[in-house]
Amino acid sequence: MLNAVKNSGLRWLWLAALVLVLDQVTKLWVIDAMHLYQSVQIMPSFNLTYVRNYGAAFSFLSDSGGWQRWFFTAIAIGVSGLILYWLKQTKAEQVLLPSAFCLILGGALGNLYDRLAYGYVIDFLDVYYGTWHWPAFNIADSAICVGAALLIIDSFRGGKEKQA
Repeated sequence: MLNAVKNSGLRWLWLAALVLVLDQVTKLWVIDAMHLYQSVQIMPSFNLTYVRNYGAAFSFLSDSGGWQRWFFTAIAIGVSGLILYWLKQTKAEQVLLPSAFCLILGGALGNLYDRLAYGYVIDFLDVYYGTWHWPAFNIADSAICVGAALLIIDSFRGGKEKQA
């Protein structure tokens, strides 16, 4: 088992664990330090605003009656299993692809935990311009977006890593 981890993309699972821990620590801090819908300006165009997201990205399906919680839970579990499979198939020399997978995995697990523990996802990062606000998000969402961007970059590179 240890060789399977050492000789594959599974050796990057520490990155998924780091994302998961950072995500949950920041969410616990928000729950403890803020009231629901409270907003604290950090800098112009950026607030910490505690909200609950009962849907998916951009509150998609947030007011659908509750079935979406289990739907998005099933998707997160399925995607996490698929990512673990892909990580096991990834060569140990690769860096970009397994890093991308692990960022997405850590983010998916962070939001999955929220759905299972609370029934919603805790969001608190609020970026805005004037009166226009981007939908609030969290560390898990950020990791998923960065991971997706890295997957796109890797696809343009043809999955080839530079050898040192």
